[in-house]
Amino acid sequence: MPSLSGKTLLITGASRGIGRAIALRAARDGANIAVLGKTDVPNPKLSGTIHETVIEIERVGGRGIACACDVRSEEQVQAAVQKTVEVFGGLDVLVNNASAISLTGTLATDMKRFDLMHQVNTRGTFLTSKACIPSLSKSANPHILMLSPPLNLEARWFAPHLAYTLAKFGMSLCVLGLAEELRPQGVAVNALWPRTVIATAAVQNLLGGDSAMARARSPEIVADAAHAIFCKPSRELTGQFLIDEDVLRDAGVTDLSDYSALPNDRLLPDLFL
Repeated sequence: MPSLSGKTLLITGASRGIGRAIALRAARDGANIAVLGKTDVPNPKLSGTIHETVIEIERVGGRGIACACDVRSEEQVQAAVQKTVEVFGGLDVLVNNASAISLTGTLATDMKRFDLMHQVNTRGTFLTSKACIPSLSKSANPHILMLSPPLNLEARWFAPHLAYTLAKFGMSLCVLGLAEELRPQGVAVNALWPRTVIATAAVQNLLGGDSAMARARSPEIVADAAHAIFCKPSRELTGQFLIDEDVLRDAGVTDLSDYSALPNDRLLPDLFL
């Protein structure tokens, strides 16, 4: 089976949810993971810290380092990348997972929240990718993965939450541009998005609470799909907007029932699909 043993991943927003799940999936292969996140100390409103994720990584066979990092800060991002390369000797995979969300209409979106989403989602993705490119270019099989949706210019995805859609599509536009820019260097740049909602804090708090969580899949489906992408030759898979269950089916996984308690026709589709 393809493995990430000995590979080094840098994952933003890895203290919980999808970022944490991707980290643990790679760790089970024996990978090295830099865990980036703002949650350095326990938060009573949110489970998980960067240090707790590192403990879990090492418990399942990987090596981890915790990097307290706000992706809006160029200095903190540069320091995290430098620390990762110094500790592990290089970098093979970047996962741009950190994201801010507010599903509000235009009049209900204050500019502070607008700026936060654009600074974390679009600017943070651009900044972290820029900081990692020099090290990724030295890898034998370098990958950049954005947790962002396929570009879809239908008005129905803009009207209800214009500011959020602009910020998430900014991440996807980074995929479009960086994939072509970095193609000569063999650095793969792709997007991954879930077919259904995923059981995360955002779903619990912002997308429907317990009723939505009951119709969600676990973050492990996205983690397994990401793992399959990272094991592909980077020069053969780039510039793609991938959906988790399609990636797994292409990898030979035919039964997705372990990722949810409900049959497929009762799961809640995610946004932008």
